[in-house]
Amino acid sequence: MSGNRNIFVDVLGFLWENKLWWMAPIIIMLALVGALILVGQSTTVTPFLYAVF
Repeated sequence: MSGNRNIFVDVLGFLWENKLWWMAPIIIMLALVGALILVGQSTTVTPFLYAVF
């Protein structure tokens, strides 16, 4: 779990140093869509996702 945190801190550091804050919403949305795809592959959660969309 600490490896994932280091990647997150590195990305935030990169955005901070290069003043690329406009990319933050894009990165957050990509992460959320990726998490939704991973959760959606589980057969126990799939019926609940269909109800949301």
